[in-house]
Amino acid sequence: MPEDVDFQKLVTIMEELREKCPWDKKQTLASLKPMTIEETYELSDALDAQNWKDIKEELGDLLLHIVFYSKIAAENNAFTINDVIKGICEKLIIRHPHVYGNLTIKDDEEVKKNWEQIKLKEGKTSVLSGIPKTMPALAKATRIQEKVKQVGFEWDEIEKVWEKIGEETNELKQAIQLNSINEVEEEFGDVLFSWVNLARFLNIDAESALERTNKKFIQRFQLMENMAAGRNLQLANLTLAEMDELWNIAKKQIKNEPS
Repeated sequence: MPEDVDFQKLVTIMEELREKCPWDKKQTLASLKPMTIEETYELSDALDAQNWKDIKEELGDLLLHIVFYSKIAAENNAFTINDVIKGICEKLIIRHPHVYGNLTIKDDEEVKKNWEQIKLKEGKTSVLSGIPKTMPALAKATRIQEKVKQVGFEWDEIEKVWEKIGEETNELKQAIQLNSINEVEEEFGDVLFSWVNLARFLNIDAESALERTNKKFIQRFQLMENMAAGRNLQLANLTLAEMDELWNIAKKQIKNEPS
C-alpha cells in the first residue's frame, strides 16, 4: 500500500540522518525530550484552532519524534519501530474485547471501566498507575478523578460536589486565619481539586476552560495597552480605576467583534 511505502520512506530518512547528519547523530533521549514536549504543545495549539493544515504538520513532527526514539532504541538493541507498532496493535485488541471478542458493552462509560479492569489484570497495581508525574497539575487532577470514577469512587450527584467545594473553601479560610502558608497551600489545592471535579460533572475540561480564560485575558490586556499607548500613556502610570475603565472598554469591544 502507498501508506506503507511512505512510512518506510520516513524510517529510511531517519536512518540516513542518524548516519550522515552531525546534529541528528548527537541527539539522545534526553536531548529530544524537551523538543517532543514543545511539539506536543504546538499540536495542542493547532487542535484548539482546528487548523487542519497545522494539525497535519504537527502530527508529522510528532511522528518523526516517535521514529527518532525508536531508532535510538534499535541502536541500543532495546526495540524497533516495528516492535512499537506491534505492541500498540496487540494492546488495542486485548483492551477492546467488545470489538475483537464476545464481550457486550452498552456505552462508552462501560468501555472505560472495562479498560481499567483489563489494565489491573495485566499487572497494574493501581487504577492510578500510568499517570505521568510531569503532567500539568490541572490536567492530572482531571485524569485522577476520571480513573477513580471507573471503580465507583465518585459522587452520585452534582449537589454533593457543590457541598464539597463549600467545605474545602471554609477550610481554606480557616487556614488563612491561622496564617500557616503550608496549610493555606494544601487547602487551596483541595479547593482547586474540588472545582476540577465540578468541571467534570458539567462535562467541561478544566484545563481547556482555564486556557480559554488565559487567552481572553491576554487579548483584553493587550488591547488595554494599545488604548493607553494611543493616548500617549503607560499602564504603570495609571490608577487602578483608570485601568479598570480601559479594561471595561476592551471587554465590550472584543465582545462586539464578529466571531
